[in-house]
Amino acid sequence: MAPKTIKEKTNLHPRNQHRLRYDFKILIENCPELQPFVSINEYDIETIDFSKPEAVKTLNNALLITYYGIESWDIPENYLCPPIPGRADYIHYIADLLATSNNGIIPKGDSVQGLDIGVGANCIYPIIGNTSYGWSFVGTDIDEKAIENCEKIIEANPKLIDSISLQQQTESRFIFKNIITPEDKFAFSICNPPFHSSQEEATKSSTRKVNNLEKTKTTKPVLNFGGQNAELWCDGGELGFITQMIYESAKYPLQCLWFTTLVSKQSHLSSIYKTLNKVNVVEVKTIDMAQGQKNSRIIAWTFLSELQQKEWKFEQLD
Repeated sequence: MAPKTIKEKTNLHPRNQHRLRYDFKILIENCPELQPFVSINEYDIETIDFSKPEAVKTLNNALLITYYGIESWDIPENYLCPPIPGRADYIHYIADLLATSNNGIIPKGDSVQGLDIGVGANCIYPIIGNTSYGWSFVGTDIDEKAIENCEKIIEANPKLIDSISLQQQTESRFIFKNIITPEDKFAFSICNPPFHSSQEEATKSSTRKVNNLEKTKTTKPVLNFGGQNAELWCDGGELGFITQMIYESAKYPLQCLWFTTLVSKQSHLSSIYKTLNKVNVVEVKTIDMAQGQKNSRIIAWTFLSELQQKEWKFEQLD
């Protein structure tokens, strides 16, 4: 019998460690708790049931142990459990973006500080960014329980203690206000904004996803990747959140080299570009990326001229 060909996930970033199919043998060696969730599918391939929240969380734990040196990681029930390959892609594209302001060289080390808007309870972006490039992070969230869980993750993993700090956003109508101080210099901000404009819309989307995964029909909402209200929906949905973020970013033009956000819905791009034009950004970049079965993109903008970017480079990114 001919050996199975392991297909590379060419839609993922070239530096993404998860371009090949999951090696469940290694993952189970590092995280034995994963074993009960692994089975052989109809194509004779090892996999897990991605419609089951506990299976997804345990896979994430195994990936973090195996590839990111995390000793202990957990999230509270019903909190967002993000697919790690897609989150890693965002970080690697940010590295490429920073290189454009650094003579083509990816800046590394803890002097490169990122701001994670909506860090959630999982702390995934700071973990991946710190492990991959040595960057330091400030993670913010409006959810006190999410911040508390991130604190537990950081305390359980000594290598993260000096690299990730957390701050709760106490006023939900603001994004950068109360967070960015006059002394701050962030190389970048990242954000995975709430996609939906209501809890009903989020529930419908989740039910549709689970039906697609299980190839069945259910009306009972099951969040296989979890998610609290603030993680999944907000008034105005994705477009409202990003619009607010852009207007607020204009108040801190010299304190962040590149502001960025994921944009799930292509139909929102036209409005986003118009808003960016209104606040007189100097440069806008659109970076296409794929997350699983769906296409997404990163929108990045800066208020700094080319000269200011070079000056920032020598001060901040060497």
